[in-house]
Amino acid sequence: MIIKLKSYRSQPLSAFLFIIATLSICVTVLVFLFLLGYILINGVPHLKLSLFALEYNTANLSLFPALVNTLTMTALSLFIAVPLGIGSAIYLVEYARRGNRLVGFVRMTAETLSGIPSIVYGLFGMLFFVTALGMGFSIMAGALTMSIMILPLIMRTTEEALIAVSDTFREASFGLGAGRLRTVFRVVLPSAIPGILAGVILAIGRIVGETAALLYTAGTVAGIPENVWGSGRTLSIHMYSLAREGLYVEASYATAVVLLVMVVGINALSGFVARKLTKGQQ
Repeated sequence: MIIKLKSYRSQPLSAFLFIIATLSICVTVLVFLFLLGYILINGVPHLKLSLFALEYNTANLSLFPALVNTLTMTALSLFIAVPLGIGSAIYLVEYARRGNRLVGFVRMTAETLSGIPSIVYGLFGMLFFVTALGMGFSIMAGALTMSIMILPLIMRTTEEALIAVSDTFREASFGLGAGRLRTVFRVVLPSAIPGILAGVILAIGRIVGETAALLYTAGTVAGIPENVWGSGRTLSIHMYSLAREGLYVEASYATAVVLLVMVVGINALSGFVARKLTKGQQ
């Protein structure tokens, strides 16, 4: 860092900005390490096999049903939101006329939806899916609510990934006689896969960590429902419920460790898949 600063002697403003940026990185890393260490120190000693029993009761406080519900919620939400988000982004970038007012309106709407608090999504899901459509507190109602929450995120990240693909790729494909549909799916999308997967990873993190919206839609039943029309709690709701009661704080810390490992594992797996797909296109 000292060597780097020497090159900024004639540019004090650049040196100041470099110091600020470096300090920001250090603070971010330290905060992450503090949170990681705090969770591991308080949670790892309380991990035990009874937490992974097939059924939840007051004797074992099993998180296994919540883990299964979390995976189901994530898969179902992505199944609904990913095709819609990617399809919308493809239309906005590849088919809609540039400068179209509709495109600007859709982008503004997506950005607005991204800034709405999750509790508002929860209230909407409760009023519309749970009450108006008669789904009740269920995994399906929660998944539909979560799909609406993550749809703007997936759409915007996919759109940016498609825009980042050079137009020379498209022109070369058109020059070889390929149509627009073939160009999109055989040339543009494979090149944008890393950016698209980044959006999916962020969406997974939001689904796994969401509590407020799912409290009003999926419910808090500590069990594995027979189907997606039954109620069930996710890991984040399970952790919240245990901590709120005040009697099982140790188990809530252990649940936080499992949740953390799950998120890190999903991110690592997604990054591995992205690298493999990228190498396959080279």
